[in-house]
Amino acid sequence: MNHPLLRCGSFTFNLRQPLIMGVLNVTPDSFSDGGRYENSAAAVRHAHQMIAEGADMIDIGGESTRPGAMPVDTQRELARVLPVLRELQGCGAALSIDTQKPDVMRAAIDAGVDLINDVNALQGPGALEIIAGAEVGLCIMHKQGAPQTMQAHPVYDDVVTDVKHFLQQRMAALAQVGIARERMIIDPGFGFGKTLAHNITLLCGLKELVNLGVPVLVGLSRKSMLGKITGADVHDRLPASLAAAIYGVLQGAAIVRVHDVAATKQALQVIEAIR
Repeated sequence: MNHPLLRCGSFTFNLRQPLIMGVLNVTPDSFSDGGRYENSAAAVRHAHQMIAEGADMIDIGGESTRPGAMPVDTQRELARVLPVLRELQGCGAALSIDTQKPDVMRAAIDAGVDLINDVNALQGPGALEIIAGAEVGLCIMHKQGAPQTMQAHPVYDDVVTDVKHFLQQRMAALAQVGIARERMIIDPGFGFGKTLAHNITLLCGLKELVNLGVPVLVGLSRKSMLGKITGADVHDRLPASLAAAIYGVLQGAAIVRVHDVAATKQALQVIEAIR
């Protein structure tokens, strides 16, 4: 059986098995681990720990996009992420930068990043032009509204169809500037302008996005939707996060973005052995 390839900078992944993307927030205000890895040395140590536990990618974020989060300026975001990115060069995992700012993308590419993970789906001024000449992978995500207001009153005609059409349009925009499909990842954006009912419907309909023919990333780890289902506090959502990640993989997701790498790795090893 042939498996799709994913090309991210110096890495080429044959997606025979799901990839694990470890979350590394170097922010004071992220919803789950804000402030824990704001210090560069602590962030680098945590990245190496996640790699040892089985992370294939490390996603470095210097600006929180949780509901209600306030934006930070470009220079502050760069000051948070670039030292960590430079220190992790050659660590053995693909390095991703979680940003929606074209200037941060450019600096990260110059610093050797392998993947641009943009919650704004590369709609910022100049973003497409910046990535067109690079060899980085690209993750484009769907969201409705801005982080400050996106959870107010999200409305869809049909959430699966609406998200699918948006991602198709952004894939076409990438193709127009010469980006090969082997460099594309799509993310339905769980929790980004979506109610609990929207999130569950989207997860159940994930195969519609898988059928677009590029790897699908799911980021469900510790999210508020899991708290609404279980009543668990953000730091007590590991069982719920594992259940959500496993269901996503069984629906065809190729990448899971998680905080708890070791536990996720074990769960996926069991699922893959059974399959």
